[in-house]
Amino acid sequence: MSDMLYLRNSINRHWSELCTHKLEPLSTRVVSMKILVIGATGLVGSAVCARLATGGHDIIRAVRPGKQPAGGLGTWVEVDVARAVEPSDWLRHLEGTDAVVNCAGALQDGMRHNMTGVHAQGPRALFRACEQSGVRRIIHFSAIGVDRQQPSAFSRTKLSGDMALMETDLDWVILRPAVILGDAAFGSSALFRGLAALPFLPLMPSTGKLQVVQVDDVAETAVRLVDKTAPSKISLEIVGPQELEFDQIVARYRRWLGWPPAKRYLLPRPLANLLYRLGDFAGLLGWRPPVRSTAAREIVHGAVGDPTNWSAATGIRPLSLDDALARRPVSVQERWFAKLYFLKPVIFVLLPLFWISTGIVSLTSGFDQGVQLMLAGGAGRLAAPSVIAGALADILVGCAIAFRRTARWGLYAAILLSLFYAAAGTAILPQLWNEPLGPLTKIWPILVLHLVALAILEER
Repeated sequence: MSDMLYLRNSINRHWSELCTHKLEPLSTRVVSMKILVIGATGLVGSAVCARLATGGHDIIRAVRPGKQPAGGLGTWVEVDVARAVEPSDWLRHLEGTDAVVNCAGALQDGMRHNMTGVHAQGPRALFRACEQSGVRRIIHFSAIGVDRQQPSAFSRTKLSGDMALMETDLDWVILRPAVILGDAAFGSSALFRGLAALPFLPLMPSTGKLQVVQVDDVAETAVRLVDKTAPSKISLEIVGPQELEFDQIVARYRRWLGWPPAKRYLLPRPLANLLYRLGDFAGLLGWRPPVRSTAAREIVHGAVGDPTNWSAATGIRPLSLDDALARRPVSVQERWFAKLYFLKPVIFVLLPLFWISTGIVSLTSGFDQGVQLMLAGGAGRLAAPSVIAGALADILVGCAIAFRRTARWGLYAAILLSLFYAAAGTAILPQLWNEPLGPLTKIWPILVLHLVALAILEER
């Protein structure tokens, strides 16, 4: 309660300064700055980097270890925000820097994500490092509504990071965007496209209204407020001009994609809860589905706010979803993506199950048959060990594909193993090509499916 009171008092204390601040045209007061952008490969971070670069700024992109920016363009550094919990972890990246834009975030704890580290501990160390190094200007991305209620660890850790920044004497700006949409398809932006491709729309129970905001407006906000003469020590809600129901957003995307309206079905709560739990399980394996228990807790309250203060501080008039879609002609690639969106999880469930179940069958009910086939091919004493080795290899490949971190290598291994089986089968038992069920012929469509999985593996 004391944190909430401090938050409101701080906003009220600095708002009078904002209201009297006269904004100059952006083109007349832009000075080239060296800016560290954290979370530079995300939906918001990549848009902010692109917009800052076109504004003539020198951008240092801070990315997760092993996550090189696409094309390797510009200057970039590797920083694990969740583990950079001491000011010394940040100081070397702040040398010569004029400002920092923190776009890092995580929806839920998982194999590769630690919300407390990403939202609170890492940023707290960053803010202290900025104080020590003399970097005063910080644009910090939070989330809509975290100052009003905290239904999940996501909003609690976000608020903790906000409070850590507000306790400093830095020239800070906290941005609290609603659900962000844009040309890039990731997270909610991808989910709406995928749902729009379904012939029927499954609706989750207890969903609040959303004031979706365009990522271009969000990036422009960062550009205008990173300037040293812009208002500081303020928190702004970044929301679109329309309050829409979840199904209304999907309907707009479906109409934009050129498809007729879809029938809507409200999912029973037990089924919805099962889907959220399956999303949590996928998160434990390193995948990042937008449908997880955190989303279930947060979406009840929706994502709405008041854009008045945001517009007053920046001069930005947010674009509605209708206008944003009207300005962007739909392409065949958009339709491909929408139709593939829900096929991707099906593929990455099917392939691990295929390989793991094949290995289990080879070790159990199909073991004797496998040994007999190997004996018929002249394997002799190596028949049983060969069946066991093949079964274990199948299981390992399936497990590798199931985990996001090893999925790519698992797919490569599956392709090589399939080719080996085709070559070995041809050399040892060529008659298998004449089998009515085609055990060797079926290898080729399986190979193609693995190639498709490789092609759609990347999430952003």
